[in-house]
Amino acid sequence: MADGSRMAAWEHWGAELKYRRELAGLTQNELGRRVFVSGGYIGQFEQAIRRPQLDVAIRIDEVLQTDGFFERAWRKLIDDKRYPDYFAAVAELERLATKICEFAPMIVPGLLQTPAYAHGIMLAGNPFAADEYIEEKVRARLERAHILKEATRPVYWAILHESVLRVPVGGPAAMAEQLKRIATLARERKMLVQVLPYAAGAYPVMGKMLALMEFEDAPPTAYTEGVYSGNLLDDPAVVKRAQEAYDLIRAASLSPEASLALIESAAEDYRRCETTT
Repeated sequence: MADGSRMAAWEHWGAELKYRRELAGLTQNELGRRVFVSGGYIGQFEQAIRRPQLDVAIRIDEVLQTDGFFERAWRKLIDDKRYPDYFAAVAELERLATKICEFAPMIVPGLLQTPAYAHGIMLAGNPFAADEYIEEKVRARLERAHILKEATRPVYWAILHESVLRVPVGGPAAMAEQLKRIATLARERKMLVQVLPYAAGAYPVMGKMLALMEFEDAPPTAYTEGVYSGNLLDDPAVVKRAQEAYDLIRAASLSPEASLALIESAAEDYRRCETTT
């Protein structure tokens, strides 16, 4: 679905929500309380400023007794066939964000992954899957990275724990290529990258990935991920704490210049390893 058509469809989703809400005799605040979001968020859903999460769409159906209409429409618009339900809304929000800040504790963030690295990740998580399935998942991941190539790309800031540089996903050649890509994007000033070194010790949200997204016409969000699960957070107090955690990680990280030198040094180590095997 083209971006224009998708936006028009979300506007229809919001208009239908407003119509069904008013038909039920509920204010935005009253509906918000019943589905556990603020009345302001209901207003943003109705104006197509913010996309709801799947669980919110399901609760709206329950409260308004709309027989699954909003859930079905959500699934169609989010196009969850390419992504698991817990990540589909995040992929949608990435395309709308004006700024994305990510912290990666173990693997390269999806927006930065090369084909070989993404293949290594997918194969590790699906060792018995058919090649077609692996390639489909790799394509979906690489499609997300297109936002960094566009003229309207978001400001992108990535902090990588040093473990990301040292875990050899896909082998030495794949790692050398992956780290070179990150260094190239940084040198072309398409992103800012920092490395949190082992020497920094303990850090906030220990072992958890964290993504912060900002938007032109909507409040910021935070996203964290676990094993086959994810949490898209939009409560202002929780997002504020996530932003503070990210700031603490950033303060403990190497400078962008020192980080880039470490990344390029690690890439060179993998290239030497490749030539000696």
